[in-house]
Amino acid sequence: MNVDLLRRLCETPGVPGHEHRVRALIEAEVGSLFDEMVVDPMGSLLCKRDARKKVKDPKKIMLLCHMDEIGFLVSHITEKGFIYVHPVGGFDPRNLFSRRVLVSTDDGDLKGVMNPGGRPIHISSPEERKKVPEVTEFVIDLGLGEKTREQVKVGDMVTMDEPLIEMGDKIVSKALDNRVACWLGIEAIRALGKVKHGCEIHVAFTCQEEVGLRGARTASFAVKPDIGIGIDTTLACDTPGVPEQDRTTEQGKGFGLHVKDSSFIADRDLVADIEAIAVKNKIPYQRTMLRAGGQDGAAAQQAAAGARAVGVVVGTRYIHTVTEMIDRDDLEAARDVLAAYLKQA
Repeated sequence: MNVDLLRRLCETPGVPGHEHRVRALIEAEVGSLFDEMVVDPMGSLLCKRDARKKVKDPKKIMLLCHMDEIGFLVSHITEKGFIYVHPVGGFDPRNLFSRRVLVSTDDGDLKGVMNPGGRPIHISSPEERKKVPEVTEFVIDLGLGEKTREQVKVGDMVTMDEPLIEMGDKIVSKALDNRVACWLGIEAIRALGKVKHGCEIHVAFTCQEEVGLRGARTASFAVKPDIGIGIDTTLACDTPGVPEQDRTTEQGKGFGLHVKDSSFIADRDLVADIEAIAVKNKIPYQRTMLRAGGQDGAAAQQAAAGARAVGVVVGTRYIHTVTEMIDRDDLEAARDVLAAYLKQA
């Protein structure tokens, strides 16, 4: 399993609208896997692999893998050098206390710390200690004082500064949502090898998913796929304090065959097709549904005249934090089912 690639993907900064560094990494990695690559006006990387059999009007199958991670954009810098930010993506403020961050400028990355404004515990009242600040109340300190304004400007990207680590059967990192999909988009095609597949494969490494599936919409209109497969993380709430009916997935039980969320309902025949392939190849899986949230498969489903769509997802504990956790076997199962589907399509 290519953990090094996943590490490089996760540790490369890239928030919505600032995916260029992740895109460059992917471009360097996949050059020999595709017949054509183009960067669209939104910044998504559209990769095409022609059918390897002579087929009249081959089906267009599109894998959608968003490159962006949740993060921030600098919104204001005080005279003393404290940085305020706007979030790009959904944060729970309870997870933002005392974090190390990276502020990416045109001249390089600057390390900083993030904390909420206000009194520290020694001089705060009991009522103040109970309050959970809003995201916009947090400030970033680079330790540069007034010189901060000389190096940082409004609109610069801010990401969490945490490395990927391996823990037993688990992998933990920030940005597994959704560098997992970027990894799968690469490794599933790599697993095809020289198989003579009859479909035309499009892998779209999309931008700005975390703020509304934006890159996936434009990419899907460009490709006009017959089948769209949204590849993403999903919840694994198999942890203390969550009722059984709300777990979504359980880690170690295989990839998630995503049936529904608030953005789309999967094509039932496509769900059955992938389920049959998983059973035939003894690839562990679990059907998944999510009450809220969306993913790029919905954009493919609704583009132009529409497409059949489904999701292939990987259950992730502690999602939208710096401790996102996946199970190695679940990730490999997602890769294996994607490769098996493309081989027979």
